[in-house]
Amino acid sequence: MAGEKRFGTALFGFKQSDVNSYIEKILREFDDKLKEKENEIIELKNQCRELRIKYEDMARKTDHFNEDRAKIADVLIKAQEKAELILQDARRQADEERRRLSQMTEQEKEKLVDMKEEIKILKKEISNTLKKYESDLERVVEFAERKTNESGFRGLDKVDDKKDDLSEEIIEEIMEEYAAKTDTQTETEE
Repeated sequence: MAGEKRFGTALFGFKQSDVNSYIEKILREFDDKLKEKENEIIELKNQCRELRIKYEDMARKTDHFNEDRAKIADVLIKAQEKAELILQDARRQADEERRRLSQMTEQEKEKLVDMKEEIKILKKEISNTLKKYESDLERVVEFAERKTNESGFRGLDKVDDKKDDLSEEIIEEIMEEYAAKTDTQTETEE
């Protein structure tokens, strides 16, 4: 066998110096190997310690990362919920505003129709009033001409004074009539 040690023989067995030197050599080799293994164990323990520290550091970072991820996810969920609430509120407000504006538009349309009707009525009344004034003015002119013709050319100054008095009376009468109509219309509108 390779690596087997052969001892020389002596008188009562193996040569003691050979056995002792061999045992010492084996012990030295064993001590050297033991020291190597101890150094290797120490080195492996150091590596293991370093790896454990790295693992714990990575585990902490992973936990921290997972916590941050959970917080971010929670924040995103809350932000999304809040955004949905804001959108719902904005839609509701827009619908309310649309309804309000639609109602206002309808009311304004109704007012416009009413105003158009009032304008038509006022045009008729103005037209009728103008026709009446025209008719009244024609009567005043006819009356003045009759009076002038009846009195002749004598006392032309007196006729002019009478004409002025009569014209003023007719104009006052027309104004009172118009004021009464205006008051009546104002009361019916209220």
